[in-house]
Amino acid sequence: MEVLQNLAFGFSHALTPENLLYCAIGCVVGTLVGLLPGLGPLATISLLLPLTYSIPTGGALIMLAGIYYGAQYGDSVSAITMKIPHASSIVACIDGYQMTLKGKTGLALFTAGVSSFIGGTVAIVVLASLAPLLGSVALQFGPTDYCALMLFGFVCVSFVTTGSLLNGLAMCLVGVLLGQVGTDLETGMERFTMGLPSLIDGVSLVSLALGCFGIAEITKNLDAKEERTPFNGKIKLMPTWPEFKRIIPSALRGSIVGSFLGILPGGGPVIAQFAAYGLDKKVSKYRDEIGSGAIEGVAGQAAADEAAARTSFIPLMSIGIPENAVMALMMAAFIIKGIQPGPNMIAKHPDLFWGLVASMWIGNCFLLLLNVPLVRFWLSVFKIPYNVLFPSILFFCCIGTFSINNSLHDIYTTAAFGLIGYIMMRLSFDPAPLMLGFILGPMLEEYFRRSMLLSRGSFLTFFEHPISATLLSLLALFTGWQILTALKGRKAAATGKAQPASS
Repeated sequence: MEVLQNLAFGFSHALTPENLLYCAIGCVVGTLVGLLPGLGPLATISLLLPLTYSIPTGGALIMLAGIYYGAQYGDSVSAITMKIPHASSIVACIDGYQMTLKGKTGLALFTAGVSSFIGGTVAIVVLASLAPLLGSVALQFGPTDYCALMLFGFVCVSFVTTGSLLNGLAMCLVGVLLGQVGTDLETGMERFTMGLPSLIDGVSLVSLALGCFGIAEITKNLDAKEERTPFNGKIKLMPTWPEFKRIIPSALRGSIVGSFLGILPGGGPVIAQFAAYGLDKKVSKYRDEIGSGAIEGVAGQAAADEAAARTSFIPLMSIGIPENAVMALMMAAFIIKGIQPGPNMIAKHPDLFWGLVASMWIGNCFLLLLNVPLVRFWLSVFKIPYNVLFPSILFFCCIGTFSINNSLHDIYTTAAFGLIGYIMMRLSFDPAPLMLGFILGPMLEEYFRRSMLLSRGSFLTFFEHPISATLLSLLALFTGWQILTALKGRKAAATGKAQPASS
């Protein structure tokens, strides 16, 4: 009953005409930002941050939050339709783009929109019910526990790769090595920069994602000799009942995974989408279809992406720890308004906390209306000829890359990774494991170093902490299970080849 009273109190603040207007503006801007390649919520919120001085506190926070979770809706559109992802829609490229190639673009976008709504709704319930309690969960994780969690994350390689497992592991290792480029935060020494000033801060995630996925896919399509038009048929928007039934279980699984990972500093939408995709590929009834254009491959990751975006507010508002760069900007917005996020925020500013939580569900409804009934509008981009569409895409890619650091070197880096990504595609190497290794590698190194410093170089520390010991045990069991499954599959294949020979 207390939660319902708090939500009623929050809706009384969120449903004022002024706050509804700011929520709608945030959702529309966020969706547009998600649609444009390279222009993510980080760049947009940073540009709009000065405007918060002239906007009322509640409205400013509601608008900035709407831009963040609205972009999670919008970025799946460019990933599904053109295979040009943001960091939080990398996994959407795998099955979403395959559905586009099969003429099921409308179904893929409907699945992403409905799943995002489900993920956002579940996450808001979690946020409203467990925010004070779940804030303390993140405090239970130490460096050793995060290190074990990062190691467990590498298990996802076998799920996100669409080629052979060996190729996937190789690409993941390349991603880990790319993540080491730049200045070592512990020693201040440059690593693998080759004397180039542009690499001192490391390789940009946006440059890597746009290059290996977006520009590489454009180059691959241009390589085709025949004249191609991406969209030249009718759109089947509404799914059949059997198709709709396939969306719900995956969306609910993704919502749970995303809600949990969003709480943990270092988790968030990027890792949540990989984890949800891996879970679906293991437990889904249609797991054999995932990777080649399955509904589950879109539904689970979309729900996890949206759920993690919502619950990532829990560490910020409960313990004052921003779990990613966007949350750091949100923290700056709080501080600009004279509010210190942390354990006392709910007690000191209940109107802001519960008003923001209530506005998230209102924004969720706005975004469902924007992204499902208007999905045909987003598909009109397919009517543009390729010789016009491709230069436009490259133009927005360059703008998005340049706007982050205002540096031409980022554009050159994106172009270089576009060439590398094209070569990888021609050689049948999947870029998704590379992104996973690039994201998890630096995090694993950071937490491993902290663990070693605190334990004075003792590896026993990973087994002395209950959470890390449990995660490592699960990792060992899971790895053993994968090896046994691979051996059984190889044995079955050998037996199948031997039978025709004997007959």
